Amino acid sequence: MVSPETPTDVGTSAETSVETSAEVARAESPRGEVVLRRRTSGTGADVLELRVNGVFVMDTLETTSEIELAAQALDLVEQPATVLVGGLGLGFTLQRVLADPRVEQAVVVEIEEALIRWMRDGTVPHGPAVLADTRASVVNADIAMAIAEARSTYDLVLLDVDNGPGYLVHERNEAVYEEEFLRRCRDVLGPGGVLVVWSASAAPDLLTSLRTVFGSADEQAHDVLLQDRPEQYFLYLARR
Repeated sequence: MVSPETPTDVGTSAETSVETSAEVARAESPRGEVVLRRRTSGTGADVLELRVNGVFVMDTLETTSEIELAAQALDLVEQPATVLVGGLGLGFTLQRVLADPRVEQAVVVEIEEALIRWMRDGTVPHGPAVLADTRASVVNADIAMAIAEARSTYDLVLLDVDNGPGYLVHERNEAVYEEEFLRRCRDVLGPGGVLVVWSASAAPDLLTSLRTVFGSADEQAHDVLLQDRPEQYFLYLARR
């Protein structure tokens, strides 16, 4: 999940800590550059961070929002047997989905092939264990195309693309928050199925579009802690 705050590559504190970083892996795609970096803080913490086109996207330290918001989404569905996750990232959303014993199948769609490869080969250390779960399958595709071509229905669709309409890594992802795509999401939900979109900021236009497509939709604000720093994230949810 994208964080509005971008840490520096190398930083120091006046007294005790020196933070260093080094590149772990790099890949080029039609959408630009994807880079994994490892930061070692002055306190000895080993942190893996993801950057896309030079923009800090997420790391293995600030995972509170992914985990808590995935848990909130799962609680919205009485029996989330089948779940579709838009965006793999470093795997924490999928990991939390698979921690729910009610989940029988979790499909995650990720457009950047490098992220899937790094999760599978252990470049992201916890990646192989997450993807080894027999309930999980990963599709290397654009989420809009994957949903347009879906032949299955889902109990829950979670969209974690960049970090909401107010903070995009790729401008093309604006389409994920438009009515045409939201209608496709509605169509792949089974009866009573829920679509959940999360965002790092309030998104009134998204809420209006969801209400247009689904007839009704809700916004939930959730307080989370990221490195003991209070932040507020928003869930946008609609039920078929």
